[in-house]
Amino acid sequence: MEITLIISLIFFSFIAYYHLDLAVFLIIVLLPSYLIRFDILGIPITFLESMILLGFLVWFIKTTKLKVTGWLKHRYKRLTYPFAIEIILILISSFIALFVAKLDNAALGIFKAYFFEPIALYILILNVLPGKRGREKIILALTVGALSTSLLALYQQLTGLFIFNEFWANLENRRVVSWFGYPNAVGLYLAPIILILTSYLKAISKNKGLVYRLKQILVFTTIILSVLSIYFAKSEGALIALLVAFVIFIFFSFKWAKIVVPIIILIATATILLTQPLKSYVIDKISLNDLSGEIRKQQWRETMHTLEGSSFIFGNGLSKYPVAVAPFHQEGIFFNRDKIDNFHSVLYGDAKLRAKYWQPVEIYLYPHNIFLNFWTEIGIFGMLLFTWLIAKFLLKSFNVYKRDKNILGLGLFSAMIALLIHGLVDVPYFKNDLSALFFIIIALLASILLDNKIKDKKITK
Repeated sequence: MEITLIISLIFFSFIAYYHLDLAVFLIIVLLPSYLIRFDILGIPITFLESMILLGFLVWFIKTTKLKVTGWLKHRYKRLTYPFAIEIILILISSFIALFVAKLDNAALGIFKAYFFEPIALYILILNVLPGKRGREKIILALTVGALSTSLLALYQQLTGLFIFNEFWANLENRRVVSWFGYPNAVGLYLAPIILILTSYLKAISKNKGLVYRLKQILVFTTIILSVLSIYFAKSEGALIALLVAFVIFIFFSFKWAKIVVPIIILIATATILLTQPLKSYVIDKISLNDLSGEIRKQQWRETMHTLEGSSFIFGNGLSKYPVAVAPFHQEGIFFNRDKIDNFHSVLYGDAKLRAKYWQPVEIYLYPHNIFLNFWTEIGIFGMLLFTWLIAKFLLKSFNVYKRDKNILGLGLFSAMIALLIHGLVDVPYFKNDLSALFFIIIALLASILLDNKIKDKKITK
């Protein structure tokens, strides 16, 4: 295994030196390769991290006129990076969080994998894959990554193989995991990509020729298989996020949708309200009164206890949430799955009922809420910076679509909406592939904004 890894990294280094654009393409395709872990001189690292660092190092060495002020090279000469201030401040916040965590190895690992390296990838993409052709290569890479992930997920659904959790592998409870260790990771990875691919498919839908026909088939197939994979993963958060984001995309991208979509929403709402079982299910989901919702609410109550005193400002430090929440953790909750009136009164003193409705709850790595995740890790200012970055991204991506009729802008807007909605009850950033994917999405919009600046300068001249 070690020899294979060494040979693979040497081969990647040669690719990076001679064809850096292909190396960045491979990084995006192989986002799930963070699952391949090893040590270099006693330092834990993943295959994905190795590729990013090698690619960035090659670019850094070959870019002899690199300026510390952050000027972009090549076609973006003398233009600053979009979102530069926000990204620098986020990097500073995460660096401060290292000291809050007392600079231990776990915190250093989180810093490099979830902040430094994704930002390095952002810089790489803008320099190595610029312009419209660069964006098409990025989208093709995301397509290949999503397709391979989906094909494995569908194979798991059909056979039950390579699902190493026996409960999920069982046909009655089957939930696919693809490359990942748990089902929700499938939805977290695929949902934003589906929206980007949907916008790209619409952009090339009217193009003719064999190449475009093959692209259309590839992208359409990937979208369908990716949606099926999320469905078979039974990732409800991802499905809800995908549905909402997809409705938003349809509403703004087609004229007829301005009339049809509200009618469909009204019909769907009336159907839900008039169908009691469906009404109860939807209300429980929205109000978080189902089992997963009750567990989340308990997590959030415990999390708020950790954010008292100085932690309110500085958070708990990188990787320190499980330790911080342990003194406040309740080992389980009583879940009223049968909708019993006066539930807690009925449970009082009845040992059998208490055992029946007791639901154990473990300590998770993060609070499973995008805002609390950032708050606990990098402090309240870090959380506000990410909130500002996301809000600014949404505003600019929507403006790109409205002003320039660039459908990719709407796709990126919808992808971030999906990430946000799913992030209300999950962890859409603090994972190697997801933090990289987040900055890939940011880079795609930044690439459009840079092209627009070049156009505007030419017009003014």
